[in-house]
Order: sequence, then structure tokens, then C-alpha cells
Amino acid sequence: HVQLVESGGGSVQAGGSLRLSCVKFGYAGAGSSTCMGWFRQAPGKEREGVAVFDSAGRTTYADSVEGRFTISQGNAKNTLYLSMNSLEPEDTAMYYCSASSREVYGGKALLHPSVFPYWGQGTQVTVS
Repeated sequence: HVQLVESGGGSVQAGGSLRLSCVKFGYAGAGSSTCMGWFRQAPGKEREGVAVFDSAGRTTYADSVEGRFTISQGNAKNTLYLSMNSLEPEDTAMYYCSASSREVYGGKALLHPSVFPYWGQGTQVTVS
């Protein structure tokens, strides 16, 4: 059983910064330890990929956050971070941590929610 716990959300003014954290508990499957990602969902919109690590440790970002957000992992690979700078009101959403159950490789295709079967409860980010 896999559990993902996010933290670090909050309310900030436009131009500000936040850092989200996610801790993964449990075993998700062989080769899946590094494949984790961040997604977000604004009210009335579909869940969208923000940034992901594939099983080779390569990162992929959504065009809307490229250059402003940075995804990183702890040394034990069970902790995921999202550093968000130059935040904009359009970044307001519930942010979710996700993890894969198998090895996954690729680029933009990994920014789809269907790639990841495990999800956290979400942490709210509000930018005004």
C-alpha cells in the first residue's frame, strides 16, 4: 500500500514563492521509486501535469511553469519537492503528489494523470 502526504501549500501574493513537499510511504513497485510527479487542479478544470521525474531521473515540466518551478527529490527518493517561484494567480490550484507503480520513461507524455495510480490528498496553493 502506498501513501503520499503533501505539505507546504498556502496563500501568497503574485511574484512570491512556495515550496511543496511530499513524502511517500510504502512500496510502489520495482523501478517506481524515482517516478513521481506533481499535478494540479483548479476549480472547474481538469487535473494537469506540472512537473515529473521519470524512472531514469529525468525531469519534464509543463510549458506554463518552465523556468519558474523546480522539481527535486530527496536522497532516499521517497521525498519529492516542488519549488515554485514567480507565482502567478493562474497557478492557484490544489496541488497533488503522484507516484508510479512501474518503470516509466518519457517526456511530455508523463504529464498525464493516467500515468500515475497513486495520489496524495492535495495541498492548496492560492496566489492573489
